[in-house]
Amino acid sequence: MRNVMQCLVPAVALLAAVSAAQAAVTVKYEKPDDFLDMPRSERDRDQILKDITAHFESLGKELPAGQDLRVTVTDLDLAGRLEPRRWAVDEIRIMRGGADWPRMTVSWTLEQNGNVLRSGTDEASNMNYQQRMTRYFSNDSLRYEKQMIDDWFHKSIVDSRVSKR
Repeated sequence: MRNVMQCLVPAVALLAAVSAAQAAVTVKYEKPDDFLDMPRSERDRDQILKDITAHFESLGKELPAGQDLRVTVTDLDLAGRLEPRRWAVDEIRIMRGGADWPRMTVSWTLEQNGNVLRSGTDEASNMNYQQRMTRYFSNDSLRYEKQMIDDWFHKSIVDSRVSKR
């Protein structure tokens, strides 16, 4: 039993050190009820925000250890337009490929060890959302928004010189 404890204590300490050094992403939404094209159903709106938050967090795994990204989404316009169904209470998203591309405005801060490395406010969009290849499956209802977030993240955060320290 003593040998097990001697191995377990250093392993737990190492795991705690690695967890503390990993990058973290914090996402907030400013007035999400005012975002365009959000479903009327509170449950559906919450699920969209939860899915977008999870996507930002998954991108955070690409950050170097010790860097933290704080994101505030101040505006979000999903791809397509919501239109009511004739015989149902929910809505359906129609994507025609015209001026209905996804857009977002985001304020962000990239920090390392409590020091601000870089910050900004960006407007991202995916005007050719239906003409581009995407790595997301067609049954992913947020595939165009995720591609837009990926493009923004890699251009503004990962590919910046500051983030490669």
